[in-house]
Amino acid sequence: MNISLKGKQAVVCGSTQGIGRAIALELAHLGASVVLIARNEQSLMVLVNSLSMSDDQSHAYLVADFSNPSELRAKVKAFLEAGNQPEILINNTGGPAGGQIIEEEYQKFSDTLSAHLECNHLLVQALVPGMKRKKYGRIINIISTSVKQPIPGLGVSNTVRGAVASWAKTMSFELAQFGITVNNVLPGFTNTGRLDYVIDSISQKTGKTKEEVKAGFESEIPARRIGEPEEIASLSAFLASPAASYINGTSIPVDGGKTSAI
Repeated sequence: MNISLKGKQAVVCGSTQGIGRAIALELAHLGASVVLIARNEQSLMVLVNSLSMSDDQSHAYLVADFSNPSELRAKVKAFLEAGNQPEILINNTGGPAGGQIIEEEYQKFSDTLSAHLECNHLLVQALVPGMKRKKYGRIINIISTSVKQPIPGLGVSNTVRGAVASWAKTMSFELAQFGITVNNVLPGFTNTGRLDYVIDSISQKTGKTKEEVKAGFESEIPARRIGEPEEIASLSAFLASPAASYINGTSIPVDGGKTSAI
């Protein structure tokens, strides 16, 4: 089975922490040259110097804020004009704060759609021509199990994640003929800063300790534990590899079996 990414270039969004960071490390470990995208340059500098270079890779980073799509577009345009042609794109953006959907303001929907769907789309439009030329492309969207089973209290996130999944499925039909696959990875509860935020929020609202909230989450998972970012990274790296060439248009949960939907 060929899972080597030697000679490939991968763009990883939201790459300085959590799942994005784990994916960047794994792709570099498999031989890819990794281009990190995030808004904190100091964190980007630390991570880019931590990536494996065992296959003579050349890593880089772009400082960009997904709340500013125009800035992102300009940075990516300059990057491509410098001669880069990435074959792998990992779309990964942090979700919005929780809340009941009926109480949410329009602006929160608009801002979240822009940071996720609009930025994902402009990145794909920029990178797909190069993927077509190379007859190899992997577009992998890190979304959420809410695509299959909405999560109570995450109204805006559920809505936007579903939009991204439908966007990706539609695009998978259009790009498959060019050797480009489009797939979604759906993390469940994962040990990240995002989960810490959710646990803290529930703790404050319910009066339960953080330990009690976490234990409640674990009791809902057949595996009886929270997932690790590296477990999301493993699937993402496989989907990016030549071995996954006939897997297209899928949404795959990585959640210890929690999602009830098939």
